Amino acid sequence: MLREHNTALVLALLRGARDRGLSRVGLAARTGLTPQAVSKIVARLRADGLVAEAGQRASTGGKPRTVLRLAPAARHAVGLQLDRDELTVVLVDLYGSVVAARVTPLDLGAGPGTVVERAAGEVEALLAAEGRDHVLGVGVAMPGPLDHAAGVARRVTRFPEWDGYPLRDAVAARLAMPAVLDKDTNAGALGLGPGAGDSYAYLHLGTGLGAGLVLDGAVHRGARTGAGEFGHQVIELGGPECGCGRRGCIEALCLAAVARGDFGEAARILGVGAANLVALLDIDRVLLGGRVIESDSAVAGLFVGELRRSAGIPVALAGGGPRLVARGAAELVLAPLFGGATPRPLTP
Repeated sequence: MLREHNTALVLALLRGARDRGLSRVGLAARTGLTPQAVSKIVARLRADGLVAEAGQRASTGGKPRTVLRLAPAARHAVGLQLDRDELTVVLVDLYGSVVAARVTPLDLGAGPGTVVERAAGEVEALLAAEGRDHVLGVGVAMPGPLDHAAGVARRVTRFPEWDGYPLRDAVAARLAMPAVLDKDTNAGALGLGPGAGDSYAYLHLGTGLGAGLVLDGAVHRGARTGAGEFGHQVIELGGPECGCGRRGCIEALCLAAVARGDFGEAARILGVGAANLVALLDIDRVLLGGRVIESDSAVAGLFVGELRRSAGIPVALAGGGPRLVARGAAELVLAPLFGGATPRPLTP
């Protein structure tokens, strides 16, 4: 276990250094490991093809130091986003960079078996086109609620047929590779990476409305993966019925306003929810993403301005583009390699 931990430390530092690389002496200084221990770890990583030597750094006195770099193409991971009407598959390298992608329409209501077969076919087509091997696994992101630890979908809003379906196991068995499952909002938050900060909410406004929460630098899922069901706060008693069965939920009110083109009202509703979130969690910032936000810069600006006014903390666009969630799903597979606290993939 300690050996695995120390290896992850070295890999994480090399990932962060990217093309700059680090020397063995530099790795020892940053990890607190002895130079001998670092040399043994590096030898194993080089034998596995994960790390390569990349020349020497100019000396400032003494022997020049050999630069080590992560070999990003040595392994890959698949990220799969199942939205209510669209399927996105990406292939990422060890840097988390997207090297290939496929996007196709999807009917989440077609039934779990049909959706899994369709998704698996898209993954296989992508891998065949790219000719990639050494794939570590597939991360699956979909609307919640779900149980990420058990890999089981729950009653997805407007799609009750998914309740209790063992999606992670089904994907792992069909593709014969490790799989891991999480909510799309959590994957989106993970896809933003450490540069986003240590305490923030990623609000995802697309075919649904949810939040990925990052507290103290880690994605917060809650004991039952229920954290971040942002869209189902009730803010209007006796309001319109939501797909979750409640009345007056933020999601129902906000998406109804979007559907009729009243983006100002949608932004105000979202602002109320964001203010509640800030009051409850005392987070540092809010980041906005999702199809509605990305579709129009003027609409995006309206939402940012309203949320900034309502929440009273910094608000910005998340960035990352339309593949953010799928890329974050792939990070679910990569993160354990670098010491990240994400669910371990299930191996079929």
